[in-house]
This record gives sequence, C-alpha cells and structure tokens, in this order.
Amino acid sequence: MSGDEPTEQHDLLVLDGALEPDQVEVNVAGGSAVACTQKEPGKETENEDTVAIIPYGPGAAVLVVADGAGGLPAGKRASLTAVTTLAASLQAAMDKTLLRTAILNGIEAANEAVLGLANGSATTMTVVTIEGLVARSYQIGDSEALVVGQRGLIKLQTTAHSPTGFAVEAGFLDHREALHHEERHLVSNFLGTSDMRIDVGAGIELQSRDTVLVASDGLTDNVHLDEIIEHVRTGQLAESLRSVVELASGRMVGRSPGQPSKPDDLSLILFRKPDRARIIGG
Repeated sequence: MSGDEPTEQHDLLVLDGALEPDQVEVNVAGGSAVACTQKEPGKETENEDTVAIIPYGPGAAVLVVADGAGGLPAGKRASLTAVTTLAASLQAAMDKTLLRTAILNGIEAANEAVLGLANGSATTMTVVTIEGLVARSYQIGDSEALVVGQRGLIKLQTTAHSPTGFAVEAGFLDHREALHHEERHLVSNFLGTSDMRIDVGAGIELQSRDTVLVASDGLTDNVHLDEIIEHVRTGQLAESLRSVVELASGRMVGRSPGQPSKPDDLSLILFRKPDRARIIGG
C-alpha cells in the first residue's frame, strides 16, 4: 500500500494471495476498508482463501471472504470460482436488482459454479453488505463476520457452521473453550454441495466508528474474540489489521505457549464509516 490517501473505489477488487501476501486499502461505500490474505506460515502450496471488495452502485459495497475447504481437492479453485462468480452476478444485477436479492442469486450461482467444477472441491463464504448505513451478513461455513462499536460492544456476530460454533451459540461452550476443542476443524456447510444453505442476518444500522470485520477461520481459530475486538475497535484500520494479523500469525507458529495454535491461511477485511459529526461539521 502507498502512503497516499485512497480514493473512492468503483471497481471490483479480488485478492488471492496465492503465493505472496496480498493487501489493499480503499475508500468504498462512503467508508474505508482494508483487506489482506496470506497463506499459512511455511506452507509450500498456494493459499486457498480468496477475498473481494465489490462496489454495488453509489453508497454500497459487498465484502467477501471465501475459504477453500482443506482436505478436499482444488480449494483455491473453489474459493476463486465462488468469489468471481458472485462478483460477475452482482455486476450484472447492478442498478436493476435490490442488493439483498442480488446477493442471494449470486451465492446460488456461485454454488452451482463450484458444483460445476465436478472435482469434489468446496468452499466456505461469508459476505457482509454495506448499503448506506445498513450492514447485513450472509454466511455459508465457518468464516465469520463481526460488527463492533468503538467501546467494544458486539452489534453483529455470525455463528460458525460447525459443531463447536453451534455449541457456543447454544451456550454449551464458551469461545475460549471452543478454540481448543478437538472438533474445531469440522465444518457443516459449504458452497459446492447440493444442500448448501445461506444464513441471512438482520440488517443493523452502523453508527459512527463501528468496525465491520469479515475473516476466515485462520483468524478466529487463533485469536480469542475479546482480543480481536480489542485490536480492531479503535485506531487506524491499517494498523488494526497489521496488529491482529501479527498476533494470529505468531500463534500459528507457536510463539504463545498455552494459546490456540492452528496453522492456516488467513484472510481479513475491516471496514469503517467515518465519524458523522466530523462530516457534518466539516
């Protein structure tokens, strides 16, 4: 990233970080976003995550993280196919279709595209739409989305589609116990399957300085929820991203004894609207 102030982004951005880390900072949908993706430390094969920031007309954008399923063939091809198919569907629908409808249609198209690869691959996908001041989540799998206020209040949090994710939601496990659970790696919902399902969140109104996070499990399997919140709720977005990525990467290579350590590809998007008082007051 350069030191120049980013301009409003009107073009599709797709980051694959296949072999080298990929990072971007842009202004989009009346706010600022930073995104990165990088492969697991020491991994010789390519990063299986794909990240996208997709503008959808004036004042709206779509934030996407897809994580190709580990242990299945062609994870990168699955995540990249899903993201680019969703993006193409959205671009075709722009100015003609409500964003919520366009997202649902685009995810269905992405599922069909991954199924069409006919190679047994699959991918998770988590999407957050920003439309004016309203954020909404769409989730398939265990990549997660979070909206947190400047003081650390959680305003939106998705539930990972996994045995441990559902156990946390039901109150049988807390977040810290889940990070050490032997079934943490299991996922129960993917694109590229005939029974794929989409969890659609309620729309929430973003307040000044709320931070939106979309991340693969490379982050959430290595960093506790309270730590994530503390790193991203305030400060410059680029610095917040850098610090939480460094924490997750350090955990992956075992620099923090007694803490979770699950080496994995890591992808992350942060988005924030500016302070409305500053806009009104000039």
